[in-house]
Amino acid sequence: MEKTPCDLLIVHGLIVTLDDHGTVLDDGAVAVTHGRIEALGATAEMKRRFAPDHLLDARQGVVLPGLVNAHTHAAMTLFRGLADDLPLMDWLHQHIFPAESRLNEAWVYWGSLLGCAEMILSGTTTFCDMYLFEHKVAQAAKEAGMRALVGEVLYDFPSPHYGPVENGLRFTEDLILHWRGDPLIRVAVEPHAPYTCSEELYRRCLDLAHQYKVPIVTHLSENASEVQQIMARYGRRPVAHLAALGVLHERLIAAHCVDLDERDMDLLAEHGVHVAHNPESNLKLASGFAPVPLLLQRGVAVALGTDGCASNNNLDLFGEMATCAKIHKAVASDPTVMKAATVLHMATRAGAEALGLKETIGQIHPGFAADLIVVDFSAPHLTPVYDPVSHLLYAAKASDVQHTIIGGKVVMENRTLTTIDLERVLAEVRAIARTLRP
Repeated sequence: MEKTPCDLLIVHGLIVTLDDHGTVLDDGAVAVTHGRIEALGATAEMKRRFAPDHLLDARQGVVLPGLVNAHTHAAMTLFRGLADDLPLMDWLHQHIFPAESRLNEAWVYWGSLLGCAEMILSGTTTFCDMYLFEHKVAQAAKEAGMRALVGEVLYDFPSPHYGPVENGLRFTEDLILHWRGDPLIRVAVEPHAPYTCSEELYRRCLDLAHQYKVPIVTHLSENASEVQQIMARYGRRPVAHLAALGVLHERLIAAHCVDLDERDMDLLAEHGVHVAHNPESNLKLASGFAPVPLLLQRGVAVALGTDGCASNNNLDLFGEMATCAKIHKAVASDPTVMKAATVLHMATRAGAEALGLKETIGQIHPGFAADLIVVDFSAPHLTPVYDPVSHLLYAAKASDVQHTIIGGKVVMENRTLTTIDLERVLAEVRAIARTLRP
């Protein structure tokens, strides 16, 4: 029998597909051709069927879909540890905004490449980004081989990148047109938050997003202080405020959503809004505990994000998953809340859905993009294995990710990055940090 050529064959793995049936294949294999999953099955059968250009042995490893970071600011790796142990508004207005006023596109490029390296090394294959000089974030992601939804942050005051917001809207439209049709990079319209964006700006962002049928990303109800500020300004809570402006819809990704009342949650569910939950950032800034179990009960699609490195201080979704599962158990005084499978779904399929990619990534299924990771389960802290999903949440670490594949391309093999010159990136970021050091 003549074998079918394929680009990549991953063999001898425990394949956690996260498909609709929860299929798990022991000693399984995945064949990849032209960046997509061609087939999966038992290793012995797949070796008989396929002749690969590249063979990856996943023995003693778990193969699963790449993780999706649904909310971050990749270039804020530059500010990791710059201003810690502060309330959100002090942190933002007294430290982060002033530091960002010094940014330039070269800094953003190197900070974003560092963020891409950190994410690839920790099993993230796709991220949703909001920042300044976002064309350089897109460039860095493309060079790293990462899948990304990017967007320039928009607010009423002048930006250190584009100046007046009018220029920011034009820049966003140009960014959409430039990357339209790219297999890895997509663009969103990204007003910062209700406390930094006027009603008029939100309306213009909505019009632009509808014109090009792209997502909108915004911060929403991040803490009690924000809610009080919007109540004082508009006489309604932030979620109701955006509902009144028509901003709540199925292509909205709302980051944080911590301080919510019952009506807020009902509105998010009613309009099909996607929520990006950032538990570690919310903990570090003492923003509170997002009511994620109640949102899930209402059918709200909740994805998982890290936020930026200035408020986390890493881009590690394995750590984020563990924190997410544990804090909600403690808040609810119920160990059955936020089961491991639920949180893994948040970090994969829910993230894919939030970014408008639910038919492309998030599960191992023929025809889907080959965005895959292999997690080494041979270490002492992962032995023995009774339930691989439980281990992924409660025992695995980012450093256990052995291989990362995006669109069929191996971007990390045996913990070695193949698309990023890590030593160069580290040297550039350290040089930038010397100019930022207080």
